[in-house]
Amino acid sequence: MGQENKVKILCVVQARNSSTRLPGKVLMPLGDRTDIGQVFNQISYSKFISKAILATSIDKSDDKLATWSKDNEIECFRGNLDDVLDRYYQAAKLHEPDIVVRITGDCPLIDPEIVDKVIALFLNNNFDYVSNVNPPTFPDGLDTEVFTFKALEESWNNAKLNSDREHVTPYIRNNSHIYNIGNLVNEVDLSKQRWTLDNKEDYLFLTKVYDLLGKDKSYIKYTEVLSLLDENPGFRKINSHLKRNEGYIKSILNDEL
Repeated sequence: MGQENKVKILCVVQARNSSTRLPGKVLMPLGDRTDIGQVFNQISYSKFISKAILATSIDKSDDKLATWSKDNEIECFRGNLDDVLDRYYQAAKLHEPDIVVRITGDCPLIDPEIVDKVIALFLNNNFDYVSNVNPPTFPDGLDTEVFTFKALEESWNNAKLNSDREHVTPYIRNNSHIYNIGNLVNEVDLSKQRWTLDNKEDYLFLTKVYDLLGKDKSYIKYTEVLSLLDENPGFRKINSHLKRNEGYIKSILNDEL
């Protein structure tokens, strides 16, 4: 593979259309785009990311997502539906990146400024992995992970548990004796706030945010959402009963069966 394929900082956005809790969620309309369209628009304002691609599955359910990607001139890699770690690794490998940024397709309020803070923490230290979720102090939906391609490749080679392969980075996080791990901590713990898209209540919440903040803006800032919620405290109650990381918790329980 030649030097022309090499990318320094590659963002791989993982998404699928067959969500069990809210099927088709990533292609639902949100403001003047779809959910996944908003994700790519938000991260396009990162000052560090060299290239952003979509990683989805070869399952027929993701044909529409692949078509959306082509229509919007976003590079799409299609791989294993269930072994997301393999899909993610194969997508990244094509570009020979030094550093990989992981964003999920259900985070339409991902803030490029926070993404860049996580990347900066990684770049300014000798870390193998940095996130803002270990433990989380930012709202659910601003999750950003940055790691070396080497660590991703080692995970792909060594991870055996289904939960490790379904969620890409647990192998790295659970082997802190091998990997140098950092975490970006917010000034205030806002981890109970939920800005992600997994359920119909989440969609109602995000629709209200985008209807009020999404017009005439290049991207929506985290601080703008906080101000909106302070002005409309009832918005937080729409989806506040839902649990964070429900999918990962379910995967861990399945490991134990």
